[in-house]
Amino acid sequence: MNAPERTALAASRQAEHPNLPMQPPVFATVEEERLHRKQRLAATFRLFSKMGFDEGVAGHVTARDPEFTDTFWVNPFAVHFSQIRVSNLIRVNDEGEVVEGNYPVNRAAFAIHSNVHSARPEVVAAAHTHSTWGRAWSTLGRPLDPITQDVCAFYNDHAVYDDFGGVVVELDEGARIAKSLGGRKAVILQNHGLLTVGRTVDEAAWWYITMERSCQVQLHAEAAAARTGAGPKLIRKESAEQAASLVGTPTAGWFQFQPLYARILKEQPDFLD
Repeated sequence: MNAPERTALAASRQAEHPNLPMQPPVFATVEEERLHRKQRLAATFRLFSKMGFDEGVAGHVTARDPEFTDTFWVNPFAVHFSQIRVSNLIRVNDEGEVVEGNYPVNRAAFAIHSNVHSARPEVVAAAHTHSTWGRAWSTLGRPLDPITQDVCAFYNDHAVYDDFGGVVVELDEGARIAKSLGGRKAVILQNHGLLTVGRTVDEAAWWYITMERSCQVQLHAEAAAARTGAGPKLIRKESAEQAASLVGTPTAGWFQFQPLYARILKEQPDFLD
């Protein structure tokens, strides 16, 4: 499939069934599903770059291959997020070997993501970068509080990994991170940053975006509280649970990403190449 055909496919996916509730698509072939995941993955890197989530060569987002499920697609090491395209994504197996693509893999990406994908067979994608507010909040070693409707997506559904052991290059630390994540959608890596997962690339990307912003909001709220002496007001348990049941589902996470995908498709369609 050439670039114009890929663009047409992406546009048709965006526009199909405009009068029906949007939900993740169902694919006729594994090849179509693979292309879709890779397009969403490349789009995620472009969006993360626009949002300032890049930090040198740090950061990685992965998507499980729909056919060879013990392998995943990931960004090539040392290629800037703003330069990621479908064509330069690499596929890595469970031994850390690049089995498709012409670039090396980030060892930290393999150590973390291989364990997450192995422990969570239902997870299609995982996102981790060194974004500013997530890093800042991670230094406190605390879960996020239910202080806004948006952060309720993570109510009783995120953890804190408090055993920072330096740059993650060993599989045993990746295994500990996966264990801390458990069955949740996100984990705060103390002194490191955020990690989110999803049943679609779209979902994992959206959880990362909204978690990063939730960290920013809580840091601002606590700074204001320190000046005024009036702490952030917590949402009561029943209300937080109700909000989580609406804004914290896999379909809700997928849906929230769709306008962002449409935006980056219009602004930077070359990511489909």
